[in-house]
Amino acid sequence: MQVTELSNAGLKREFKVVVPAASIAAGVAQRLSEIARDAALPGFRPGKVPMPVLQKRFGPAVLGEVLEKTVSESSSQAMQDRGLRPAMQPRVEVTAFAEGADLEYKLALEVLPDVVPVDLKTLELQRVKIKVEDAEAEKALARMAEQRGKAKAAPVERASQAGDIVVIDFVGRVDGKEFAGGAASDQRLELGSGQFVPGFEDQLAGHAPGARTTVKIVFPEAYPNEELKGRPAEFDVTVKQVLAPVAVAVDEEMAKELGFEDLETLRGAVRDQIGREYGELARLRTKRMLLDRLAEAHAFDVPEGMVEIELQAIMSNFERERSMGMEDEGTRGKAPEQVASDFRPIAQRRVRLGLLLSEIGRGNNIQVTQEETNRALVEQARRYPGQERKVIEQFRANPEMLAQIRGPLFEDKVIDFILEMARTTEASMTIEEVTKAQAEDDKAAG
Repeated sequence: MQVTELSNAGLKREFKVVVPAASIAAGVAQRLSEIARDAALPGFRPGKVPMPVLQKRFGPAVLGEVLEKTVSESSSQAMQDRGLRPAMQPRVEVTAFAEGADLEYKLALEVLPDVVPVDLKTLELQRVKIKVEDAEAEKALARMAEQRGKAKAAPVERASQAGDIVVIDFVGRVDGKEFAGGAASDQRLELGSGQFVPGFEDQLAGHAPGARTTVKIVFPEAYPNEELKGRPAEFDVTVKQVLAPVAVAVDEEMAKELGFEDLETLRGAVRDQIGREYGELARLRTKRMLLDRLAEAHAFDVPEGMVEIELQAIMSNFERERSMGMEDEGTRGKAPEQVASDFRPIAQRRVRLGLLLSEIGRGNNIQVTQEETNRALVEQARRYPGQERKVIEQFRANPEMLAQIRGPLFEDKVIDFILEMARTTEASMTIEEVTKAQAEDDKAAG
């Protein structure tokens, strides 16, 4: 095999590879010999078919098989001999081949960059901590009482008003024709909740039990049903009941109804739950600050092919949000090409950080155990009650799906390792500060 370097620019490499005709012929002969051991053709005993007959019968297929294997093995050997680590699947273009002649092809690839992480012990990082204030626990208890009041809503003989729950029957029509999903019976609807399309709930205020009315609305342009978005509709509505929420006090009785020994036990459980939620938010904020610090400390080139794949994922998410009317102000009105240009630095950052974390993990022998993967897989399957076994089997049969489970686990373990190695200080933040910072991060990240 003869390998000639054609280009070497940045992370891109291109080679011309020539495999002698004799090597191809030897591969074909060996494969035909293997087939000859068991070949059974009409007129011949098994294993006794003459080679010329085998050549005529299987020659083209065997040649194709040998060529594919030769390209795979020779390209891998060419990269291995030069210590190249491909970032993605190399691109192969056969430039010359005829039976009895040398095989020539071009091998083009992008290599992984040499990633040299900074000394993690020199990093100065902050661990975010969010304190659970007493007032927040009390607000949570008040919300629980409010929800229980809505669940216990009692019938009233008066016209409906904001905050009431109405029980209705309705039939919707567009252009005088009923449409799928536009009718229901005994539907409970809290007025002012925003559960239905804009304008629907407002028109049900002021109606007593037994009232019949027509509600006129226009479906929003961002409505998910393509056949209905932007179109006017009328609903014939019958108000069957008006229910008013019942006041529920935050007291010992409520605690016992919820299965707690007393109010203090309930209050403690609520604080613990808020603490767990805040702990997750604090970790996300800590992680973001850590990634920002790592991004500032590293500036190596990244493979454009990997950037393109990441950019496609970002643009796919952007197009989905645009179609749902959830587009950010910063991209509204821009052509997709301009949006992609704006998002490219974000894609480059994500690829660079991914390669960096991977190198830190590899260099420090950080691995995800099978036990950890199994636990995460079970948690994932629990999201689909009744289908747990099927979900687990699907993941285990699909390496790409399983990688989606292992990837975040690996990243979290690397993040924890960095935090252990770095010099960290505690940063106390309020939930409002964390929420604001997260919103700014989300906006900057597209």
